[in-house]
Formats: sequence, structure tokens, C-alpha cells
Amino acid sequence: MYGLWKPRVLGAWKVPASGPVIFAVNHSHNIDGPMVMGVAPRPTHFLIKQEAFIGPLGSFLTGIGQLKVDRASADRTAIGQALGVLEAGGVLGIFPEGTRGEGDFASLRAGLAYFAVRSGAPIVPIAVLGSAERPGRFVKALPPLRSRVDVVFGDPFDAGDGSGRRTRKALDEATERIQKQLTSHLENARRLTGR
Repeated sequence: MYGLWKPRVLGAWKVPASGPVIFAVNHSHNIDGPMVMGVAPRPTHFLIKQEAFIGPLGSFLTGIGQLKVDRASADRTAIGQALGVLEAGGVLGIFPEGTRGEGDFASLRAGLAYFAVRSGAPIVPIAVLGSAERPGRFVKALPPLRSRVDVVFGDPFDAGDGSGRRTRKALDEATERIQKQLTSHLENARRLTGR
């Protein structure tokens, strides 16, 4: 990432040095996940759509510990692998919106709340800004080479209410709390970076 672009990393010191952690990353461009993996202070295992696991790229993603998920159903294998990462004290990366979009955390899927409440792992919000501002001159699908991409890590927070409940209502409430935290972090990141 540092060879192709100029990442500016802010707040990486906020990531807990050990124990399970969930990275909640906004997603507006293909390079958002690789950018976070490249600059994060700890190795990260992202849940990535199964469509990306084709040919040599699929072997590469599997080899570096990324997790294949079928977004069309409740993928029990992916859920088990993701919980395994957290149980082992690792970092799980999630795009809570479920797909690339505006990257504004406007609509969250329930997966992030489920993993956070079930595991008790804190969530670290991450805003990737500048990756989708303009296309590159030579490769339109990528940001311009050597352009600045900001990666802003936020303060860790707990999604649960402390009761340990895992009911549908508890997950819905956790999703609301998460959305407020992520939206607030994104606003702060934009102010901090001027983007």
C-alpha cells in the first residue's frame, strides 16, 4: 500500500495490542480492505464475499487468512471461522454495510452486532477516506497512484448493553448503538482530515 499510494494513518495506537477486536470499516472502494490490512498494527482477517475467491486471487486471499462468506444466506462456515478468529484473540475485519457503497455507514447489516455481542470483542471503527474521490489516470478502477488515502482508527467500544443477552431485540439495539458510534467516528474523521 505504501508503494502505490500515500496512506496517512491516524489513531492506530487506539487498537488494543492483544485480545479479540473487530474492525468496522466503511467501504466505498475495492482497496479499502487491503489498505486497512496494509496499515493496521495487527494482522486482520476480513470477511470477504465469496465471489472474490476466484483463480489465483482466491488462493492468495485464503493463504493470507481471509474468510470467504456467502452473503446470500447465513453462512455457518464463515460464521464459525469468524468466531474462531475472535476466540483465538485475533482481529476480525467487517464491512458492516455488507457491500461497497457510499461508505457512510447509513445502512448496517446485523452481522457486526452479532459478532460483537456473541464474542464480547470491542469494535474499533475505521474510516478510509480518499480511496473513491477520483479514478486513476492509467487504471480507472484504482485511485491515482501516489495519491493520499487517509485511514482513521477510532476509539474501541462495546456494542452490547452489558446484559449478555443475544435476543433479536438485543441485536437490534446493539446495531443502533453501533450505527451511532460509526457515524460519529466518520464525521470526526472527515473533520480531522478535511475530507
